[in-house]
Amino acid sequence: MSSALDRLKNLTAQISSYELERKNNLKTVEELYTKLAIFNKVENFSDLFEFKAINLSGISLGDEDLGAIKEGKYAQIIGILYDGQAKVKNKNISLAYYGRAEKVGDERKKDIITFILGWRFEKSFRTLEHYHNLMGQIKNLPREEEC
Repeated sequence: MSSALDRLKNLTAQISSYELERKNNLKTVEELYTKLAIFNKVENFSDLFEFKAINLSGISLGDEDLGAIKEGKYAQIIGILYDGQAKVKNKNISLAYYGRAEKVGDERKKDIITFILGWRFEKSFRTLEHYHNLMGQIKNLPREEEC
């Protein structure tokens, strides 16, 4: 019994930790939204999460080389919208442009990376909630009679 109770306590602590991290992350992303002037392209902060993805050109987001500069490239935050009705389904929108990647200062680079990774962190929670809600809806779908 103690083992089950310990597992429940650990799970509860982990969920609380994720929720606290999510709350802090969202606050940071909103601060960077202002600091990086993303509001010039996306007027309302909540509209950021309508993007299918947000990517970065000119600076690596890879595990092995996070923050590495891609020489000769331009640093730019790019939002990707999906439009199922359009001929071209994905539309790339420049959310912020910072010039040649090698000229971006260390603090600015860190802010850009933090913004994108933080956005992705929050987006993953929203995607999880979306699919959790869909799974709940599927339980209410009518079933065909078995033959």
